[in-house]
Amino acid sequence: MAAKDKQLSAHTVRSLSNNGRKRPSMFNSEETMKTYFRPRGLALAMLAAGLAHPYAALAQDHAVMNQHADIATMCGDKPAKVGLVDGFGGATWFRTAAAEFADEMKKCPNVEAVTYLDANGSAQSYNSHINNLVAQGVNVIVAFTHFGDASIPAYRDAKAAGVTMVPYFSQLGGEIGRDYDAIVYQDPVAVGGMWADWLGQSLEGKGNVLFMGGPAGAASSEKFMEGFKAGLAKFPEMTLLEDQYIVTNWSPVDAQQAIAALIAKYPEIDGIASDYGVTTMAAINAFKQAGVPVPAQATLASSNELNCLYLSDTDAGKGWKYFSLDGTTSLVRFAARRALSIYEGTENNEPLAVVSYPYADSEAGIKPLCDPDLPPDADMSGLLGAEKLTELLK
Repeated sequence: MAAKDKQLSAHTVRSLSNNGRKRPSMFNSEETMKTYFRPRGLALAMLAAGLAHPYAALAQDHAVMNQHADIATMCGDKPAKVGLVDGFGGATWFRTAAAEFADEMKKCPNVEAVTYLDANGSAQSYNSHINNLVAQGVNVIVAFTHFGDASIPAYRDAKAAGVTMVPYFSQLGGEIGRDYDAIVYQDPVAVGGMWADWLGQSLEGKGNVLFMGGPAGAASSEKFMEGFKAGLAKFPEMTLLEDQYIVTNWSPVDAQQAIAALIAKYPEIDGIASDYGVTTMAAINAFKQAGVPVPAQATLASSNELNCLYLSDTDAGKGWKYFSLDGTTSLVRFAARRALSIYEGTENNEPLAVVSYPYADSEAGIKPLCDPDLPPDADMSGLLGAEKLTELLK
């Protein structure tokens, strides 16, 4: 069933007074903040900590989730109506990404309207939403690549109708210029390599590791696994216990059951990588319930619950090695800027491939945020800020 479409005005995402409370910072000083928010500075800082961080190699051809261009130079002056289509927008991650999209678009005074449509898991509704936006005279459409290549015909029809069409999140087949105008994507192979590098370094090049993915056949999980395997090849004494990724369906129940079975199967598991913070949380619960020390955890798109647990365990002297790449909710901003700049004919030099940034790293002293007032699955690593995120999720 298709959700009702919603008009997101410039005032959809607004600040709260926060009742005078001071929000925590993950940085101990302004200089530390400047260092970790520069890709090259980050690489140098990680090297100084004894970690060979892959940002040094990625800096030239990848954007980083927390390194954003100023959209003001791309706004142009043509009036624009823009639309955002999600395949399944009910999860907190998608709600946050939609708010980031609206927040980015409101910076351009010539953007007259922003329409958000949620397909609620239906590929048919997703394609219909794109067609409806075209019929409504929308100039620009950004769409999450929820249904993969199956949606390319809908993208192609929108482009043929004169709409600037930019899918985002995963790489697709199809042809730029014919099927869509551009595609902005998170580079899963690069991210998989970053997990492998971190685990290899933090475990001193020795240990048994696993990788947890999503549903069987998930294209993104397969690509993450590809990068993970390639990265582990640098560490000959690291052993990947299962040649294929562990199927979790991105479900905490399925993930916990799968890891519980693997704990019984393997007497020693030293590290786990996962492409979703929710399944990382489930894996940690499985180790705790089994009475086994939590191994090193490398993940993507962490959650408030996971980060709070890490901080509380660390404070209690029961800490575990932890690395999380985040900022994924702000990927939609890169897509928004790309789409609008194409429509307006303005310059945009940002790469199309984007990688997440280290939001938590036990080995480099990067502590994530934790806010007990926000939902367990809240993601605070994007650009909305604590006040706007609180307003959105309260």
